[in-house]
Amino acid sequence: MNPSNETVDALALFGATGDLAYKKILPALARLVRLGRLTMPVVVLASERWTSSQFNERLRKSIEDNGEAADLEHLDSLFQLIRYVGGDYRNPATFEQLRTALGPAKHPVYYLAIPPSLFGTVVQSLDQAGCAKDARVIVEKPFGRDLSSALKLNAELRSVFPESAIFRIDHFLGKEPVQNLLYYRFANTILEPVWNRNFIESIEITMAESFGVGSRGRFYEEVGAIRDVVQNHLLQLVALLTMEAPSTHSVDAVRSEKVKILNAIHPLEKEWVVRGQYKRYTSEEGVDPESLVETFAALRLFIDSWRWAGVPIYIRTGKRLHQTVTEVTVKFKLPPHNVFGSEGTLEHNQLRFRLNPDVGISLVTQAKLPGTTLAGEPLELSVCQDDYASAANPYVRLLEDAVAGEQTLFARADGIEAAWKIVEPVLGPDQPVALYAGGSWGPGAAMGVGPDGGWRNPRVVYHEHNDSAHPLA
Repeated sequence: MNPSNETVDALALFGATGDLAYKKILPALARLVRLGRLTMPVVVLASERWTSSQFNERLRKSIEDNGEAADLEHLDSLFQLIRYVGGDYRNPATFEQLRTALGPAKHPVYYLAIPPSLFGTVVQSLDQAGCAKDARVIVEKPFGRDLSSALKLNAELRSVFPESAIFRIDHFLGKEPVQNLLYYRFANTILEPVWNRNFIESIEITMAESFGVGSRGRFYEEVGAIRDVVQNHLLQLVALLTMEAPSTHSVDAVRSEKVKILNAIHPLEKEWVVRGQYKRYTSEEGVDPESLVETFAALRLFIDSWRWAGVPIYIRTGKRLHQTVTEVTVKFKLPPHNVFGSEGTLEHNQLRFRLNPDVGISLVTQAKLPGTTLAGEPLELSVCQDDYASAANPYVRLLEDAVAGEQTLFARADGIEAAWKIVEPVLGPDQPVALYAGGSWGPGAAMGVGPDGGWRNPRVVYHEHNDSAHPLA
């Protein structure tokens, strides 16, 4: 029996006391209860041997800190669904307790919000305890540490679960603004004629965070910026921006086009990458004082395809940067001939997608300045999409999709492996890191792999400007 066709009748969350669960997953569960879309038993598992009341108190605090006031009004309903199991994931007794807590459930879904190093152990233990039959499993990114570990994990997962029952979650794909990229590209015919190497000069992506690793130092030591967001979030963005149109919106059609473009991306070369580390990172809790883990990465990608040959894609991401913002800039080539001579110096047209913290689309064009000369200036046409900015926690959508068996927003095994092949050449421990000051835009060395003229530093959020005041950075 294919578990993707069965109705899920229980949810089990591993890592229920962790940071991810506290900030994202538990609030999503509370929202689903409030919306009346979660009524099945929820077994929460953690290594701490807490009582149910201790966990319920943490759950309440999680909703107070990360949910909405309306969610708190439905906490009692969520408490009634929760069953807490504390124990070592390497101990078979923990899985016997899980089996008991699941009760009569025959088609559970297991959410592994735990370090990737534990995925294989938990999956094999589920199988040995008789808990894996007709079930589904959700695994969090990063999926492995490199290509070889990803291949091993995929093999371990598929030794227990069929591919149709495996949901590799990347919460970035559940965000409304990210989904809008796919829609915007293929719902608007004006883009297709110019969406290629003949008209586009470069694509630039900045994903910056103004905060540091906080209490997640120990976790971050296992990953670093390239594993944490480049291999998954940012390569997924690249795929959405550059993939060919799928034949339909079916799961396989969309994911197959993503895999094709990921396979066409040239593996990174060391001279295309700059790694950085913010000052005082090594003083953070859980961080090795001699750590060379990168908290910043700037890199240049190329796609070996007819459509994109020769078009550089610049990516920059990091922690403790100037502001928290995610923005894509598509820069178009200049007109082949300037008919206005020295009076009319032209600048590049640009199409920008702001994905975080506010959401918007802007088009930078050229317009004539008033006067007798044919001189111009950039004119930016911007739309701020406030409804996206207030959209629900993406985990609400992703949890519902996993329960429904809908895999469109989840990564496929071959896509994961293709992404690891891209970053594999620059994951070695011999890669240097350049220190940078908190509140900056990263180390100066990043200029060496960035666009001609330097990186574009995104301006402050759209809604802080009125319609007549949109300064260009």
